[in-house]
Amino acid sequence: MAAFGVDFDIYFLESSLYTDGKVEETVRELVAKGHTYEEGGALWLKSTDFGDDKDRVMRKSDGTYTYFVPDVAYHLSKWQRGYERAITELGADHHGSLARVRAGLQALDVGIPKGWPEYVLHQMVTVMRGGEEVKLSKRAGSYLTLRDLIEEAGRDATRWFLIARKPDSQLVFDIDPGAPAEQRQPGVLRAVRACPSRQPAALRPPRRATRTTKANALAHLAKLDDEGSLSLLVELSRWPETVEAAGQSLEPHLIAQYLRELAYAFHTWYANTPVLVEDADLRDARLALAWPCGRDWRTDSSCSA
Repeated sequence: MAAFGVDFDIYFLESSLYTDGKVEETVRELVAKGHTYEEGGALWLKSTDFGDDKDRVMRKSDGTYTYFVPDVAYHLSKWQRGYERAITELGADHHGSLARVRAGLQALDVGIPKGWPEYVLHQMVTVMRGGEEVKLSKRAGSYLTLRDLIEEAGRDATRWFLIARKPDSQLVFDIDPGAPAEQRQPGVLRAVRACPSRQPAALRPPRRATRTTKANALAHLAKLDDEGSLSLLVELSRWPETVEAAGQSLEPHLIAQYLRELAYAFHTWYANTPVLVEDADLRDARLALAWPCGRDWRTDSSCSA
């Protein structure tokens, strides 16, 4: 996760739920609440009382617990630690655990609301190499870890790939170095530093000493009344609502989609709109679109020859 650029404030092993007695404690509480029964030597949860399609085995006849039981214990621990909102991410093949975990939490009757925790389901990622699928089979010993992907494709490309689409959509990641860039790194935006001095010659006046300030640029934004500039400004204005929508719907791909559209709008504007025009006020306003901080384009290190 460090190689991926993601930090966790708190984490612990699932095995600690057993060694610390959290699993046994949770089971005892469910039994005490009267939401279990024994049949065939196994302990069952009456999960149908809480919306599940059938009752579920909690403790098998050999004394071991089924895998959803520690999930119930874990989320109970999270609730007790004060997390009133919890978002659990699962592979789509584990979707069946949603109803039984929520049923177990409701059966504990400790004030956990229905629909807690929230879930985000992720489809499996199909990895291609040399035109063939890399089989994700642990039994065959042929599978890729996240670290493998980072080492093969790079951290930024891997992060972008996994965030650029809805989690429930089918993902195909081609790690063949010979594959086209858009196929290998779908939608990856390459950082491009815009510089008026590098615009096409037809859009540039003769080079001369020019200085702009943030105050002057912001004072003349009303001059940005051409279609290209207005289109770019509208796209920029969508940022706050995009972030809010992505957070509320648990769909961070909306931000990636927005950035792709913003990059297209900016490069369209940049390719067709002269920046270093004779009108100093209009020039400063257009420079503000290229550099929101209104820096001096002549001395800006990102624009050095």
